[in-house]
Amino acid sequence: MTDESNSKKAGISPLSFIGSLFAGWFGVQSEANRQRDFEHGKFSHFIIGGIIFAILFVLFVVGIVQVVMMTAGS
Repeated sequence: MTDESNSKKAGISPLSFIGSLFAGWFGVQSEANRQRDFEHGKFSHFIIGGIIFAILFVLFVVGIVQVVMMTAGS
């Protein structure tokens, strides 16, 4: 097997996956990373990761609003 066929089977690292989620969410993903994700990543992982990221983002915003509302009421 060549190095190219080994890298296609390997997938992407968890750190690259998280980086791709953040970059994709904010719309700043480079073309090279997008190609890597399509070639090596699994669609279901990105869907599940995107849903989890969206839920965490909403909870973070709600938490910030709660803190601001508590301090504004004092």
